[in-house]
Amino acid sequence: MFNYIVRRLMIMIPTLFGITVLCFGIINLAPGSPVEQKIQQLRFGGMGGAGATDAGSSKENAISAEVIEALKIQYGFDKPMHVRYWIWLKNLSKLDFGESFTYEEPATDIIISKFPVSMQFGIISLLLTYLICIPLGIFKAVKHGSKIDLISSVFLSALYSIPGFMLAILLLVFFSGGDFFEWFPLGGLVSDSYEDLTFFEQIKDRIWHFVLPLISYMIGNFTVLTILMKNSLLDEVKKDYVRTARAKGLSEKVVYLKHAARNALIPIVTGLGGFLAFFLAGSLLIEKIFELDGIGLMGFEAIMQRDYNIIMALIFIQSFLMLVGNLISDLAYIVVDPRIDFS
Repeated sequence: MFNYIVRRLMIMIPTLFGITVLCFGIINLAPGSPVEQKIQQLRFGGMGGAGATDAGSSKENAISAEVIEALKIQYGFDKPMHVRYWIWLKNLSKLDFGESFTYEEPATDIIISKFPVSMQFGIISLLLTYLICIPLGIFKAVKHGSKIDLISSVFLSALYSIPGFMLAILLLVFFSGGDFFEWFPLGGLVSDSYEDLTFFEQIKDRIWHFVLPLISYMIGNFTVLTILMKNSLLDEVKKDYVRTARAKGLSEKVVYLKHAARNALIPIVTGLGGFLAFFLAGSLLIEKIFELDGIGLMGFEAIMQRDYNIIMALIFIQSFLMLVGNLISDLAYIVVDPRIDFS
């Protein structure tokens, strides 16, 4: 097992290298570099009022080759792409992702400032999803074919068919100051008077703000994981070792929970590989609807503004977390089923 872990860790190095090379090339070849966007700001920054066209034309002519060259030097675009990638790679060895072109601050600091929002929703939604879906999947498997199974399946299918951002809008309309109820706030993580509240009131206030966006975050994976758990367990109870357990006189509860459920968890364990990526989880539309300043919104803005250092930092961190998560998934297989051997 130790040798397998070492091999997987060694494979991560060329994998990450390949991902960063490919992504660095794609984003640098895409039109609209930071230099081009800065030039556009200079050209149109002085336009306004009557004669805006003439003013814009004059502004455009005023941008000399020296100014453009200075901008290239400022943003590092005076060097060939492969040289810029090598510089980025050397800085990466010091965990330095460079400075954000938009915020004019270190990219690492910007990501860390947005990290708590996405981390909170990511971790809580992951825990609640697994803690609810696994027991619910087992219950549906035990009650397979019954009315409660059919009703719950219809309900889960209806939830699955609703996009998360659309559900977010509906929740706001019905429960956040629309024409129906005013049970929850319209957005944000805390109330304006949060600092003046007591400790327990602050906890209550955070939960109050968490409910609607958390439901919107969870809705997609909730149905999939529940049905996957149910179907996996139903497949297990058809196997010979379950028939043998029943022939020995064991109760259905023992057969399902002690024997079949553990093996049925093997497909579910696959999803655990992404639990580290939940630290950078973000949904652009949900964050926009609920006014949450998280990773998803920041990533979208970085792409639109061609903030290359922020984009590359997010790509690298997300790729690294996914690779580590996949390794943890393999190790979780062994915990669930000791018969699995990767050596």
